[in-house]
Amino acid sequence: MKVLNIFPLSIFCNKINLTDKKKKQMIDEIRKMRENSKLEDYKKKGDAWTGDTQGFENLQKNKIFDEFFSEVKKNVYQYLDQLKIDASQLDVFIQRSWATISYGNETIAKHKHMQSHISFAYYLKKSSNDANLMIYDEVIRNEVIPGLFGSLTAFKRKILKELNVLNASQYTINVKEDDIIIFPSKTLHATQPTNTNDERISISADIVCIAKSSEVLEHLTPPFENWTKI
Repeated sequence: MKVLNIFPLSIFCNKINLTDKKKKQMIDEIRKMRENSKLEDYKKKGDAWTGDTQGFENLQKNKIFDEFFSEVKKNVYQYLDQLKIDASQLDVFIQRSWATISYGNETIAKHKHMQSHISFAYYLKKSSNDANLMIYDEVIRNEVIPGLFGSLTAFKRKILKELNVLNASQYTINVKEDDIIIFPSKTLHATQPTNTNDERISISADIVCIAKSSEVLEHLTPPFENWTKI
């Protein structure tokens, strides 16, 4: 007897090692952004501060982060290579990038980045007790009884005897400071809702991939130079 596990979701995990001096410079810059928030009423109690909603959605344009994004580029191309995507035929763009800061029980709710192709989270400042990254499976291919894999009562009754890779509807990635996590933008994700954060700071970005040439190519986004504004 054997079980074939097919159609995996592959999450790329690596380290970006910056000097303490550079990290402090980045952290100080992000703290300044928080102090100069442009839409403070948008942030509700219990929500983490997210720079993309506060007027700071283009970190990739800030020279302080140049070294960081140089390392990001290397990791994104490694990720594409792992998926056997020929990046030489693509133009890869950072669409937007922002920082997040979480204190206490502040969280980032479940969400996706539907306007882009690839997203990442990099953990610039994080203690072992700070909230981790949650990934959710919306398809749940093995859920033969609808609702079973997400049922707390079924789990308490031991109808679902244990959680494993075959029946999990969510997964916690135990991230550490300096980790970068890269995944498809369409992936539903969030931060853990129960942990207490001691100024957890992360950087995220949305990335798009555009074909360098659209000749005899159907599905990829065609080159910008062929677009016509109306």
